[in-house]
Amino acid sequence: MAGAVNRPPPLTPEEIQARVLHRDGLILVIDKPAGLAVHAGPSKAPNLEECFDALRFGLPRPPALAHRLDADTSGVLVLGRHPKALAKLGRLFSGRDTEKTYWAIVRGAPPTDEGVFDSPLLKLNTKAGWSVKVSAKGQPSVTRYRTLGRAPGMTWLELTPETGRTHQIRVHCAHAGCAVIGDRLYGTVEPGQQLHLLARRIVLPLSKTKPVIDVTAPPPPHMLAALKACGYSEDFTQTRSGSPISKPASSAA
Repeated sequence: MAGAVNRPPPLTPEEIQARVLHRDGLILVIDKPAGLAVHAGPSKAPNLEECFDALRFGLPRPPALAHRLDADTSGVLVLGRHPKALAKLGRLFSGRDTEKTYWAIVRGAPPTDEGVFDSPLLKLNTKAGWSVKVSAKGQPSVTRYRTLGRAPGMTWLELTPETGRTHQIRVHCAHAGCAVIGDRLYGTVEPGQQLHLLARRIVLPLSKTKPVIDVTAPPPPHMLAALKACGYSEDFTQTRSGSPISKPASSAA
C-alpha cells in the first residue's frame, strides 16, 4: 500500500482521481493504465496500490483491490472502499455474478466470426517464472468471443470470460492462432509495442433494489490506431447481445 516504500506514487493524486469512472459509498471503478502492476510484486516496482491514498474521498482508509488485472492490461478495475464492501464484492466475483467484457486486437483471426474458446488451462511455475498453457490436466476455462471489426492482418474481438483463470483470454486467443497484439508471453511483439487488451466493461449487481452498476472504460491511446483501422470510431457503441451499432447524433455520451 501507499507509504510502504520511500518514493512518490507512480501517478499524482490528480492523475489517479481523473481515472475514476464510478464512485459511490461502497466502491470505486477506475480506468487502470496499461503497463502498471496493480500491486507490489517481488520486485517492489511502482504499482497502482501506491496511488490509493488519493482515493479516500473523505473515508478514513484508502480503498482496496476487489480483483486483479494483468500489469499490461488497461481498463475497468473495481476497488472496495471499506471491509464490508470488499466482502460483498468478494462474494460477487467468486460466484461469477459479475459480467466482464474485454476488447482485444489480435493477429490474424479466430476460426469463426463468433464462438467459444473452451480449452482447459494449466498454470505452470518454473524457475524462470510462471505461465499458463492449454492442457488436459488444466482447469475448465470458457471464453465467448465475437468479431467487431477487421483490418489487414488483424481482428477486433469482444471477449466475455465465463471463468476467471489467469491469462485466460491471452492463452485462449494464442491457442486459436490469433494471439493478442503485443503479448510478449504468448505471441510476438514488435519493438515498443504494448498489449492490445482492454477490460472494456463491467456489470455489478451490488443491490437487489437498485439498478446494476454498469461501467465502461475508454480505449487506451496505444490501441486507438488498430481499433480505428478495424472500424472503431468514438461514437461506437453496441448492444449487449447483438451487432455493433453507432450512437445516434443526439445520444448522450
